Amino acid sequence: MKEQFKCGLKDGLPICLGYFSVSIAFGMMAIVLKRPVMEAVLISLTNLTSAGQFAGIRLIADRGSLLELFVSTLIINARYFLMSLSISQKLDPKTSLPKKMMIAFGITDEIFAVSMGQKGCLAFPYMMGVILIAAAGWTFGTLVGAKASSILPSVVSSAFGIALYGMFIAIIVPEAKKHKNVLIAIILAITASCVFYYVPFFSFLSNGWSIIVITIGISLLMSFISPIDEEERSEEDGNLGAAGHGIDNVCDTSQSVFDLSKEDQK
Repeated sequence: MKEQFKCGLKDGLPICLGYFSVSIAFGMMAIVLKRPVMEAVLISLTNLTSAGQFAGIRLIADRGSLLELFVSTLIINARYFLMSLSISQKLDPKTSLPKKMMIAFGITDEIFAVSMGQKGCLAFPYMMGVILIAAAGWTFGTLVGAKASSILPSVVSSAFGIALYGMFIAIIVPEAKKHKNVLIAIILAITASCVFYYVPFFSFLSNGWSIIVITIGISLLMSFISPIDEEERSEEDGNLGAAGHGIDNVCDTSQSVFDLSKEDQK
């Protein structure tokens, strides 16, 4: 059990370092929006989401309604439902419901990718190792960013807000270069955002509801005009599960996550 937990910490360390740098921007943004330091830290500790937190903290600062906050964060974080379902197929069958709920709480994009890359069943200690060190990096980075923003001049703190936009650009530009569908979705989303912001007719919608309408609208539109190509998806996934090739993404109850006896034989 200890070896599994240590392995989880080792695999989660790169995630921790990446989260630390990004969460600094979130901590600074919270202070710029006049939110208390400990409020920002508590949000990171209890949410562990990136885009959801950035959108949520702005809605809180704009005094958005609870319904608006709930719906927007639900839509932004809806992908975690599917990730948790996939992870549940790889968990040890003996994993209890409370432990499954703890794992589901800590699932993020990066943790999901690392976990699905493991062969065999995923043990609870391993998942806790990955989740705890990643959550520590995200929470501590938020604290550092909030404290630094409290000390630095307001002009410098506001300038750090560009880091958020740089992060999103770094995420979407490579995908837009590889996939025309992504590029079309980005252009449509930018166009719709400008229309909702500058056209007086849509002034009755707050920023939060605008995000909700644009997200759902563009997603539905793209699903009709440019659905996912099954052949392209199979190539990207490495035909996992289709012909028995690639990484085993289904839990084999006869195979443990870490077979230490085989390691000793090596």
